[in-house]
Amino acid sequence: MSLRLAARFARRELRGGLRGFRIFLACLALGVAAIAAVGSVRSGIEAGLAREGAALLGGDAEMEFTFRFADDAERAWMSRNADRVSEIVDFRSMAVVDRNDQSERALTQIKSIDSAYPLIGSVQLDPAIGLDTALAGQNGQPGAVMERVLMDRLGITPGQTFRLGTQDFVLMATLVREPDGATGGFGLGPRTIVLTDSLTDSGLLAAGTLFSTKYRLDLPANTDLVATAASAKEQFDSSGLRWTDARNGAPGVAEFVRRLGAFLILVGLSGLAVGGVGVSAAVRAYLAEKTSTIATLRTMGADRRTIFQTYFLQIGALSIVGITLGLILGGMTPVLLAPLIEDRLPIPAEFALYPKPLFEAALYGLLTALIFTLWPLARTEEVRAATLFRDALSTAKLLPPLRYLIAIAVGLVALVGLAAWFSGSATLTLMTTGGLAGALVLLAVSAIAIRSIARAGTRAARKRPALRWALAAISGPREGAASVVLSLGLGLTVLAAVGQIDGTLRNAISGNLPDVAPSYFFVDIQKDQMPGFNARLAEDPAVSRVESAPMLRGVITRINGITASDVAGDHWVVQGDRGLTYNAEMPETTTLTAGEWWPSDYTGPPQISFAAEEAAEIGLSLGDTLTINILGRDIKAEITSFRDVDFSTGGMGFVMAMNASAIAGAPHSFISTVYAEEHAEAAILRDLANQFPNITAIRVRDAIDRVSDVLAGLAAATSYGAGASLLTGFLVLIGAAAAGEGARTYEAAILKTVGAPRRQILLSFAIRAALLGAAAGLVALAAGIAGGWAVSTYVLDTSFSIIWPSAIGIVVGGVLATLLAGLLFAWRPLASRPAQVLRARE
Repeated sequence: MSLRLAARFARRELRGGLRGFRIFLACLALGVAAIAAVGSVRSGIEAGLAREGAALLGGDAEMEFTFRFADDAERAWMSRNADRVSEIVDFRSMAVVDRNDQSERALTQIKSIDSAYPLIGSVQLDPAIGLDTALAGQNGQPGAVMERVLMDRLGITPGQTFRLGTQDFVLMATLVREPDGATGGFGLGPRTIVLTDSLTDSGLLAAGTLFSTKYRLDLPANTDLVATAASAKEQFDSSGLRWTDARNGAPGVAEFVRRLGAFLILVGLSGLAVGGVGVSAAVRAYLAEKTSTIATLRTMGADRRTIFQTYFLQIGALSIVGITLGLILGGMTPVLLAPLIEDRLPIPAEFALYPKPLFEAALYGLLTALIFTLWPLARTEEVRAATLFRDALSTAKLLPPLRYLIAIAVGLVALVGLAAWFSGSATLTLMTTGGLAGALVLLAVSAIAIRSIARAGTRAARKRPALRWALAAISGPREGAASVVLSLGLGLTVLAAVGQIDGTLRNAISGNLPDVAPSYFFVDIQKDQMPGFNARLAEDPAVSRVESAPMLRGVITRINGITASDVAGDHWVVQGDRGLTYNAEMPETTTLTAGEWWPSDYTGPPQISFAAEEAAEIGLSLGDTLTINILGRDIKAEITSFRDVDFSTGGMGFVMAMNASAIAGAPHSFISTVYAEEHAEAAILRDLANQFPNITAIRVRDAIDRVSDVLAGLAAATSYGAGASLLTGFLVLIGAAAAGEGARTYEAAILKTVGAPRRQILLSFAIRAALLGAAAGLVALAAGIAGGWAVSTYVLDTSFSIIWPSAIGIVVGGVLATLLAGLLFAWRPLASRPAQVLRARE
């Protein structure tokens, strides 16, 4: 009976329209829309990857090997199981253009192919000629195509020649699009495509050269991919084979999209939390207006349960409206903007209305509305019939009854649990929600402290009336200091943390680069080239240091006889192949943390010295055995020592080093890092490249720029999410300013009556807004810096330094936002007539 009666009361209350709930709806809708939009974009990309899996991969399946071509047994298996096979070789080299006794060089990622490429899709060239025609070349020279950015860097156009290694090529066209481009991963140079047969005399694919081969398979229709994959892995288990098929044609891209989407949704949750503050403030303001209505209902015999249910049903109905609006906005935005988004994406996407992200966003919205509205709704129980003409809510107890606190806690646990489940990362979710909770607590305590400080400052500002009025208003219960600090502060906190993390990463990568990093990495140096290579550098006074080491690459397949991934999980060391070296004697720069180095003349069973930090992360101990696949051969070695390896200097570092007799006989090349003064770098590159055309030089500064560009894109995506939080916070500010308009109107009327000029009253309004904005900005900055430090230290494992331009911008932004919102609702109070206002209060 009570619920039916409450529903009737609620329905009648809602007939009054949405006055007072516009900000409520906007906050909830915007937060839900942000999460729904991110989830819908992620689902659209995942659908596109699933639909175009074979096209992205370039075939139904792919078999990849490192540093070698497939052997006869592997080729025979491919021929038996596939209708067609295409062989691709992928490696880095230097493209060289000779011009007026000068040579222009640029790093390029080369894809050498056979006549069967591509099995699926087509290569788009400019001018629009066939790929076979382009690679056939002209005038007896083999042809090539390359990306526009590389052409511009080298200053060449179609019809001109360039050199790869010792082989000349004629550029035939601009590479506009390759069908399998999304699977190429992160490259340090733009793409060049040539025929593998054209590289025979180039010297680029000698034994030990760093390259990988990929064999794309066009399988018969209705092939069981699961069974085929199992067959290949079982037959070539010890060959270092990496298998990919059309079920997940771009696994790296799919995983990146999944993780970035999950992170952005967690950022979106912060926006929803900001909206929750606005929702709570709107409900509190609405219920304050309804005090007399509630007291009247209590006078007529309505019990506490009926009162609570009445307003709970009202708020619940409005929450559903807000969530529905958010779902429509978030779900339809990617669909409507699909052409624009697809043009900017390098991968296929299929935008539509997907139920899963919309359901996820709806759940987040419902739980947020429940958590943030239960607290003010519980206050309705404290309104008694005797408070008919008093503001019971402003003098209510700080905490609601225990049953409501338990319900709020259950809702919070459910929200965190769902976020952890949907994101797939409990650690990231707990860190994000813990940070948000900590920021909210800090902001709430700060709001109380600000009111206390303002109250104390009122007495000290006796001779400054505008300042005194502003401080008195801030210290009062009706100015909404808590709403301003919480809503704006939380949005600014997220933005501050993102700015600090982004700046710290950039500083860590490039800030101290001239002092700690080498000028060049040289790879693919053959053993017989090392004497000449070292001689050129030894005679150059601008070269301060040269470090060289033999280099192979291998895949850790087993740890103590158990599959490596089962022991190490998704640790980066066991994901793909890793560089390793060998040494007879322990290098002077090596510091052992445990165990002993092998004797210089050791020829016994293979031994490994492993990086200490990575070993601790994986859980390795001295005496453990590792099985490493090198060039298709399994080598089982015992860990006999751990050593310090610092990867942060930009210099040479190997996770694994083995005794020389274990792997020195395998085909391999050398890698060298050269530390030189910047003015000498060009001459060093020119001389070494002319003497050894097969060597590839990677300029560290260029590599850093590529990484910085990627980080800039990630920071931009995160900043958009933080911007949504800030926009929600601004809406809450507007709501707080609108809710306090009546109080400011009455205040202005009193001040005008006692002779205060409008200019001084306006100045008072501006001062209070600026003070609240500055306070919110400073508290947000402190919380953001703390969050940035925690992420930098414990997640990114890098040193932290405050990025002051970003920090100052946060404080200034807080002041400007509150000034804009405050002054927006200051004109009506200033224009009101004191007599009318005071008469209305009688």
